[in-house]
Amino acid sequence: MARRGLVLLALFTIFLALLVPRAAAAEPVTRYEGELEGARYLVLVPENWNGTLMLWSHGMYSLAYPEPERIALTSQPTTESYLLEQGYALAASQYRTVRGWSIEEALTDQIRLHDWFSRTVGPPRRTIATGESVGAITATLLAERNPRRFAGLMTFCGNLAGGAAHWNSGLDLGFALNTLLDARLDLVRIADAAANAGRFTDVVRAATANPQGRARLALANALAEIPGWFDATRPRPRSVADQVFWQGVWDRFYRVSAFGVDRVALEQRAGGNPSWNVGVDYRRILAKAGERPLVERAYAEAGLDLAADLEKLAKAPRVTPDPAAAGYLARFGLPLGRTPVPVLTMHTVADGTAPAAHERAYAERVGPGGDLRQLFVNRAGHCVFTASEEITALRTLERRLDAGQWPSSGPAALNAEAGKLAPEHQTIFDAVGEARVTTTPAFARHSPPPYPRVQPF
Repeated sequence: MARRGLVLLALFTIFLALLVPRAAAAEPVTRYEGELEGARYLVLVPENWNGTLMLWSHGMYSLAYPEPERIALTSQPTTESYLLEQGYALAASQYRTVRGWSIEEALTDQIRLHDWFSRTVGPPRRTIATGESVGAITATLLAERNPRRFAGLMTFCGNLAGGAAHWNSGLDLGFALNTLLDARLDLVRIADAAANAGRFTDVVRAATANPQGRARLALANALAEIPGWFDATRPRPRSVADQVFWQGVWDRFYRVSAFGVDRVALEQRAGGNPSWNVGVDYRRILAKAGERPLVERAYAEAGLDLAADLEKLAKAPRVTPDPAAAGYLARFGLPLGRTPVPVLTMHTVADGTAPAAHERAYAERVGPGGDLRQLFVNRAGHCVFTASEEITALRTLERRLDAGQWPSSGPAALNAEAGKLAPEHQTIFDAVGEARVTTTPAFARHSPPPYPRVQPF
């Protein structure tokens, strides 16, 4: 009887297994990796390739850290697995120069890889240029300068106001700290990168410890549009002290690159100093800044005269650029907004590395007749998206490419669509807790302030 019972149990288990839907087996994927003219590359092509190639451009890797071993193909690992399951081919070059402001090499290396793909795998039916952070500049320049290669462009958390705009904002931050807090930082032509970066970190940390320091640090950060919100798992804090503390976290862990080895490497690459603040009116910048209310509250709490400090900034000696270096950064860092293909961008609303104001500057360059759709996510962090949000953004762009017009993309509809994806696509990396956490899609309407230092062209 015992043996008969085991047999019946086994048959019943098989019967149940047939009734329960099973996840589709992952399609086999062909992996190509190697080196083209000194640049490592990685290409993944699923057996059920749908004819679309996603060409990924990675963000700027700091020289303060070792080179990453893994070649990224998407922002989120679960986005990568989803795209492969859906039949997309993925490709990325690591570039000949992996770290630093390597857009010059990236523009050549990505085109070489695209050519290699067409020869080796086959010509794509459609190629979408995509990238994050500084890689968003690379992807945009690729699409602008190679219009016949690309059908669409999708960027995440991009510095799309331009390279000079980005580095000028770093200069403004340090300029205000030097003028108002006697930071004594080298803003350009840095003599000792490690010492300069350490001094910047020390000044920021000390400023958060008292009301007067917090007020002046809040002003310096507002000039660079650095938000008082960092923790992606919590709402924006309310107190002045908490908000300025989190601005300081952005400074110490992200903005410090403007005062250390990355700044030195940029100037070596450009052949001089590409940054300036000649003719800049910091009163006008603050008047339009998204963080102006925080500055006004901080000055009121500290009992300081904001107008007097703005006058000090107005009278302080300015920094002039080396024209050839500024020209270099314009050639390898300035999207013109003239991409002849549909463009979709996505940004968190509180990003202290590449503020959402970059999106406004880019949209103004594209103009009202441009083929552009911009999405925003109500969350703090640099490139802190769920895979579900990234996948939903891609679906939106694909519908535009297929139908010839943009679909309805209100936040409620986008969140509903993203929320239907599997739980593994609903996580973000919590930089405070240093762990992946589950969250919900957070598309929202947002109107960024003007970028403080829009680059002329």
